[in-house]
Amino acid sequence: MNFELLTQLIVNGLIVGLLYGVVGMCFVLVYKSTQIVNFAQGEFLLIGAWVCWASLVYLELPFIVGFLLTMVFMAVFGILLQMIVLRPMIGEPIISVIMVTIGLSIFFQALMKWIFGVSAQSYPKVFETESIQILGLNIEVAYLMSTVIALIIMVAFYLFFKHSKYGLAMRATAFDQQIAQSLGISVKQVFAMSWGIAATVSATAGVVIAMVSGVSSSLSMMGIKVFPAVILGGLDSIVGAIVGGLIIGVLENVAEFFDSQYLHIGNMYDIAPFYVLLIILWFKPYGLFGTKDIERI
Repeated sequence: MNFELLTQLIVNGLIVGLLYGVVGMCFVLVYKSTQIVNFAQGEFLLIGAWVCWASLVYLELPFIVGFLLTMVFMAVFGILLQMIVLRPMIGEPIISVIMVTIGLSIFFQALMKWIFGVSAQSYPKVFETESIQILGLNIEVAYLMSTVIALIIMVAFYLFFKHSKYGLAMRATAFDQQIAQSLGISVKQVFAMSWGIAATVSATAGVVIAMVSGVSSSLSMMGIKVFPAVILGGLDSIVGAIVGGLIIGVLENVAEFFDSQYLHIGNMYDIAPFYVLLIILWFKPYGLFGTKDIERI
């Protein structure tokens, strides 16, 4: 067994798993505050990556400036999207709102292809050294940056929900919207804020991945790849999203290793997480950290 390759893949899986966890937290944030599963989450990654790429290539801005402008753009974009498209759907059946998010996913994919074309584009060189050696392992500098950013985002989420006024308002809204409104909390404002945060944080992950592998319409598929991690951890658990993301990230790479070395089935990198998801849900229908919903008849 090639232990050096296996170790390299596990480390890569942990790094990518942190990004999965960050995007998964956005799924959970939107679901907890609005009770909606946002199937356009992957398109937030795609739009953020394209906007940052355009600011670097067309406007020739420094990476830091372009990245920060992208975050501001995505925050405003997420808030406006909720206010204009999703706010009128309040009170409608959940399945109708979910279908709207699926429609948004298709629309944004087509819009990005129309604006930027269908060919993948590489980011301008951001770091002088693209990869470095750490303990004999070859690690992309962009992934190291993503690890730091992911950890900062996770700490920021914790502090935001535990100690800020708006974080407490989100937690109250997630618990019961009617009670939160009776306490003077603007539920509409909470909804808009959750979508703005979800769009911004997801775009961060999209930019990091695009820096390594380029930006194209396939980037939006990360939303589908993260979904098993969210279900695995628990659809209403921030901690579960992080743990589920790490599990799926490592599992993908380990499955690819054993498939390439021994099984030779093909495509195990993409399908292994869904197999494990099904197995775990047989025993833990609410995920590893999800809240059990007990109904009495």
